[in-house]
Amino acid sequence: MVETDYYELLQVDRTADDKTIKSAYRRLAMECHPDRNGGCTDAEARFKAISEAYDCLKDPQKRAAYDRFGHAAFRNGGFGGNGNGAQDFGSFADIFDNIFGEFMNAGHGDRRRNVLRGSDLRYDLEVRLEDAYSGREVELQVDTTAPCEPCGATGAKVGTSASTCRMCGGRGQVRARQGFFVVEQTCPSCRGVGEKIADPCPSCRGEGRVEKRKSLTVKIPAGVDEGTRIRLAGEGEAGIRGGPPGDLYIFIHLARHAIFSREGTTLFARCPVSFTTAALGGCVQVPGLDKQMHEIKIPVGIQSGKQLRQRGAGMPVINGRGHGDMVIEIQVETPTGLSARQRELLEQFRETETGDECPASRGFFQKLKSVWEELTE
Repeated sequence: MVETDYYELLQVDRTADDKTIKSAYRRLAMECHPDRNGGCTDAEARFKAISEAYDCLKDPQKRAAYDRFGHAAFRNGGFGGNGNGAQDFGSFADIFDNIFGEFMNAGHGDRRRNVLRGSDLRYDLEVRLEDAYSGREVELQVDTTAPCEPCGATGAKVGTSASTCRMCGGRGQVRARQGFFVVEQTCPSCRGVGEKIADPCPSCRGEGRVEKRKSLTVKIPAGVDEGTRIRLAGEGEAGIRGGPPGDLYIFIHLARHAIFSREGTTLFARCPVSFTTAALGGCVQVPGLDKQMHEIKIPVGIQSGKQLRQRGAGMPVINGRGHGDMVIEIQVETPTGLSARQRELLEQFRETETGDECPASRGFFQKLKSVWEELTE
C-alpha cells in the first residue's frame, strides 16, 4: 500500500510551524468531513488520512520520529495509538476540541473555579434644567447586592468548602451537539460556577452575596442632556461567590422647565410682546440659566415666530468648553380689555391705514380676490 507523505496530505512544507499545520488541518478537515459530503467514502478516507497526519505532526516527539524514520516510526504499535498512528475524529466536536481546546478550556489542564460577574444596574435620575446647566452632586439610594461577610463571599458555611461540579468537571459549561456544530451551554447543575456547595451559608444561601441598599454620591457634570449615561464602575450587583461586581449606569432625564426647552446646547423660549412693541421696537429682559439678565433687542416691525439669538447664553458643552446659544421666539400678543381711550386711539390709527403697513395681509387678500374672480368667470 502506498503511504502518502504527511506533509503532502496537509499541503504544508516540512519546515512549517505548528500554527501553519493547525490552520491547514482545520481547513482540510472541514472540507472533507463525511457529514458535509453526504457520507462519501472517498471524503471519509481522506478525512481519516489528514487526521492521522495531523495527529502525528502536532506532537513534537512524533513529528521528530516521522521526520527521521517516516511511516516506519509508527509500525508495530510505535508511539501508542491505534497501531498505525491514526486518530479517529468522528465528529466536529473532536475537531473543535483539538483545535480550540486551549481557548475553550477543553483540555485536561487546570480546572479552576469560574467566577460569575455581577449584573449591571440601571438607575433613572431626573434632574432640573438648572442642575444640568451648572452640574451638581446627588445622593442616591440604590438597591443592590453586596458580598456576604459571614462566609467571605464563598457561599459555603463557615468551616466548609465547595467541591468541583461533577457534571461539568469544574468548567461551568457543558456541551451539546446540534447537527454539525457543538454548542457550549451553562452547566445546569452549578449554574456556570464550576463548584457545588453541599453546606451553604445560611446568610446568603450559597450565593456569596446578600441584598443591600447602598448610598452613593454621584457627580452630575455640567451640560448633561436627556439620555446621557453615567457609568459607575463596580457599583452594580456583587458577583456570585466572589465574582467581580457589575457596573451602575445612571440615565439622565430632564424635568420640564417653566420657560426653556432644550435642543443640544441651544435653549429655546417663547417670549410674548405687545403689538406696540412689535410695531415700534424695543427690548425685553430675559433671565438666563447662567443667572444673568439678558437684554434682547426687538427690531421695529417684528412678526410672530421671528427668532432672536443670544450668543453664548445656552447650555455648556459637556466635558468641553464653551456654551451654546439662547434663542427667543417672538409671539406678538393682541391686546384685550382695551380702555375707551385706547380704543379711540386705535380707531384713529385704523382710519389712517393704507395697507402698506401690513404687506403680508394686503398680499393675502389680493390673492383671495384673484382666486375668487377666476372661480366666478
